[in-house]
Amino acid sequence: MERSGFEPFGEQLVSAPDTQPRSRTSKLLLRAGTGLFWSLVAGIVLARAAFFEPGIYDGFSRVASLAKSLIF
Repeated sequence: MERSGFEPFGEQLVSAPDTQPRSRTSKLLLRAGTGLFWSLVAGIVLARAAFFEPGIYDGFSRVASLAKSLIF
């Protein structure tokens, strides 16, 4: 009995078809899609870093201090 062909409870596993792309075009599209995805991720991260405004939450602290002064 081959171990990779059976699950721990003894049921035989159905072998999945090969998930790797077979044609050259499929491989090229896979690499292009992966490259596009990671370039978008990098672009979003860089845009967030470039347009980050450190004082964006100062307005909340003013509202919180006003609420605190009204309550207490």
